[in-house]
Amino acid sequence: MIKPFYLDLSEQEIELIQAELGNILRSGQLILAKHTETFENEFARYVGTQYAVSLNSCTSGLQALLMLKGAKHRKVAVPTNTNFASVAAILREGGIPIFMDMNPNYFVPDLEILQYTHEKHPDIIGVVWVHIGGIITPDFFEIAEYCRTNNLFLIEDAAHAHGSMLNNVKAGNFGDGGVFSFFPTKVMTTIEGGIVTTNSLEEAELIRSIRNQGKRKGNYGGLHYDLGNSWRMSEIEAYIGLIQLAKLDQMIAHRAMAVNNIIPILEKLNIDYCSIKHMTQASLYKFIIKFKNGCTASEIKTKFSEENIILGGAVYNVPCHKQPVFENLSFEPADLFISDKYCPQHICLPIHSGTTDEDIDSLILAVKKHII
Repeated sequence: MIKPFYLDLSEQEIELIQAELGNILRSGQLILAKHTETFENEFARYVGTQYAVSLNSCTSGLQALLMLKGAKHRKVAVPTNTNFASVAAILREGGIPIFMDMNPNYFVPDLEILQYTHEKHPDIIGVVWVHIGGIITPDFFEIAEYCRTNNLFLIEDAAHAHGSMLNNVKAGNFGDGGVFSFFPTKVMTTIEGGIVTTNSLEEAELIRSIRNQGKRKGNYGGLHYDLGNSWRMSEIEAYIGLIQLAKLDQMIAHRAMAVNNIIPILEKLNIDYCSIKHMTQASLYKFIIKFKNGCTASEIKTKFSEENIILGGAVYNVPCHKQPVFENLSFEPADLFISDKYCPQHICLPIHSGTTDEDIDSLILAVKKHII
């Protein structure tokens, strides 16, 4: 059976983690110690930013950045085609989400969509931009420049985009801060966790304080300076992150090998997909295949399951403006018609760093049988 999730840890790596867990427990330093610091430094080096600050989740990182950017009671643009967390973080910080539509070629907004949203809502103060499936839109340098020119903050929700690059610049190093997820299904994992990347020392120090109950530079003690939270990553999670980060490019390369074998078949069969050919490197967290009217995603998932292929989550079959939890948020349907059309009409093939040659053959056969 082909499954959408693969935990890329060898037996040797598992033994290392087990041994280090014992060392951590014996040390008594379970949080904010050497592994956390090393992981943050190594992740910042990988992305190319000056600083990185780990937290318990990507959602917490988004909220922390929104707090620093003054999103409370202010409008913040965000794609409707994203995970619940991108919108929830704005709401939890007291902001007002303004939904953006998407370009069907990449399943993310583009500069034209951002300009339209800004013209319609000139009082937005910033953007939470989501690199869906690890795709960085081809015009993202122009988008970053537009935000700078118009005094809009640009937060990159890079939950899917570990290692994604456009013109050799990595996701998380384009705007005013990036946030990554290390949830178990992501390209790399710490089991649970997230990290903020930034080039601002002041903001890095404030996020370290916010994640630790507002204690500023003192990790411990009874003085609280900021209205923070308990958003810390554990030492064992940071150690797992170091093991995963060391082979991140290798894991991405394996995904790319699988996708590069499938793309020529799709093109030969005239099956539409979201291209990543413009990118230096794509994380390929999700490889998006679009299908035409006449079939539903649930029907295709059923057909694939009959071939012993489990299709995991899409990106996303139900856009946020249609989620029950956000039913009180205002929007104009005409502004989101592309998302309404394409979100229900796509699947994501179960491709990961454990995909075998036999899996690729099975996926190609299933695509030919059920997508054409």
